[in-house]
Amino acid sequence: MRCYLRALLLCTAFTFFSSLYVINYLASTLEDSARRGLNEERTPDGESRNTGNVLRKRPGLAGREAREQHRCKSLSVSYWNPYWRLPADVCGLNCFLDSPFRDRIDSEVEDGSDESSHLAVVACGPRLEETLTMLKSAILFSKKPLKFYIFADDELQGGFQNALHSWPRSVQTRFNFTIYPITFPSGNENEWKKLFKPCASQRLFLPLILKEVDSLLYVDTDILFLQPVEDIWVFFSQFNASQLAAMAPEHEEPRIGWYNRFARHPYYGTTGVNSGVMLMNMTRLRETFFKNDMTTVALQWSEMLMPLLQKYKLNITWGDQDLLNIIFHHNPECLYVFPCQWNYRPDHCVYGLNCQQAEKDGVFILHGSRGVYHNEKQPAFRVVYEAIQQYPFGENMETSLLQPLEASLQTTTHSYCGRQSHLFTKRLKQSIASVQQVRRGR
Repeated sequence: MRCYLRALLLCTAFTFFSSLYVINYLASTLEDSARRGLNEERTPDGESRNTGNVLRKRPGLAGREAREQHRCKSLSVSYWNPYWRLPADVCGLNCFLDSPFRDRIDSEVEDGSDESSHLAVVACGPRLEETLTMLKSAILFSKKPLKFYIFADDELQGGFQNALHSWPRSVQTRFNFTIYPITFPSGNENEWKKLFKPCASQRLFLPLILKEVDSLLYVDTDILFLQPVEDIWVFFSQFNASQLAAMAPEHEEPRIGWYNRFARHPYYGTTGVNSGVMLMNMTRLRETFFKNDMTTVALQWSEMLMPLLQKYKLNITWGDQDLLNIIFHHNPECLYVFPCQWNYRPDHCVYGLNCQQAEKDGVFILHGSRGVYHNEKQPAFRVVYEAIQQYPFGENMETSLLQPLEASLQTTTHSYCGRQSHLFTKRLKQSIASVQQVRRGR
């Protein structure tokens, strides 16, 4: 009798667990079918496609990249603003997809002109006021319309929108802007975000994010324009067939250079380049295959960034700028180098004068690196920043900007850079005179 009872119990248990397995399998099958029904639709030729969230094939793709994109298509995707993303270890940076930013904020002002100068900046943390002052300097002296691409963390986006919309209507008609969230590839967000300064490495991904933009000028938040933005834009017309970016040297004097004395990685030229002011031909950056020291195969921009970071992350000090130096060390023919007066930093005057072009023509773009706008280390840089920050839109720039600035600079002659403060106003005087002449002619 016991044997029969034991057999009955075993049969009952087997039947119960078998039923659970079948129910679970059927539920899983129905769920997969529903997901495929939501994510896919049929094209006229019968091929399935993801509804707007797959990489589109581009003409001339190499076989390997085409296979990789095909592999990306076969994976399930999950939504994360502003991108549809796939695992970085599978698809790499090629999984930045073509769908537009859903979280971006656009200004209503559109100039409708293709003569605009395109300017990009990345701001995180306590950089709101500094960035607004940079944008203000760009507007003050430019005669052509401007288009701003502002990448900001969540805490700053509202501040940018409110401040830019609060500027006088006569000023707002001279620019339009789009605010984008800070975004990095999946799986490595924190690593990229904490590279050097918060969010600074976002600039490396601009060609992959702003796919509709052909060319732009990237600047750090601590930049001040002392002459029109369109003047540096002219360098694009001087690029040869292989050049796709432009920067200024990190140093002009090798004896005080950082890269040639301390760098533990390859760098461009004799003293490296500084990426605080960078012209970018985005189309060429996206399409070019770059030589590198990671593989004998030339890699596209999207394929190269992550392996480059993994190889050199323990050897770099200045984050994304170091990565750019490594790239252009191996591809020097791709870089156009413009003079130091377009990226004038404290290093150009604190160790004595070592920017001959600025001595001759004045400073065109001021770069307040190392926080000199907000401390007492280089007061000449600080008073230029404060003069532009405090200038009221619409006032006479000669009496409300230039003259107060010249008076303040006289108080900085005890510092190395203050003794050369005439270089800060030499080009500024010309810019102000030119702008006022244009306004009088209207």
